[in-house]
Amino acid sequence: MSPQILATAGNLGDIFWDLAPSIVYSPGFDLGCQIYVANPTDTEKEYALIARLSRDTVVLSEEALPVFGYTWFKVDPGDFITLKGSLRFAESNAELAVSLIERETEEITDTVATILIAPTTASLPPAWPGTSTTTTTTDSMSLMAPLLMMATLGMVIVSTSKNEEQDRELTAK
Repeated sequence: MSPQILATAGNLGDIFWDLAPSIVYSPGFDLGCQIYVANPTDTEKEYALIARLSRDTVVLSEEALPVFGYTWFKVDPGDFITLKGSLRFAESNAELAVSLIERETEEITDTVATILIAPTTASLPPAWPGTSTTTTTTDSMSLMAPLLMMATLGMVIVSTSKNEEQDRELTAK
């Protein structure tokens, strides 16, 4: 019976994505991805995408992913579409599965999945030389401050040199 199920899998539609089988994911952040939905049939099909986040056998969340603002979307016969976007979850250390539902049969025709792994201090980049290794978080503004100061200084220098050049041109006339 199992070979028969595998033989019919994907006959009504296929789904692929660019995510690895497991990903380090921090809850609350966007997870960018591209999802490809293919219609291998000779008739136009309508599909929906359902995202399910689960841990062991417990479903943490399940929701329809809107495509072009709608739950159901069409794919021409023998064609595929590329969907670019991002997903955001409040959980990690869980399995993320996105299923493709075919409208006429309301069956799951294909599924892609990845494991979302919570980051650990071992997965973070090493600390800067001369800093404490006990703290690995950094305020992004403290990294941007020197760059902003350099940019401001550069604008002041350019502005001053232009003013001096204009003064020289006026005194030469």
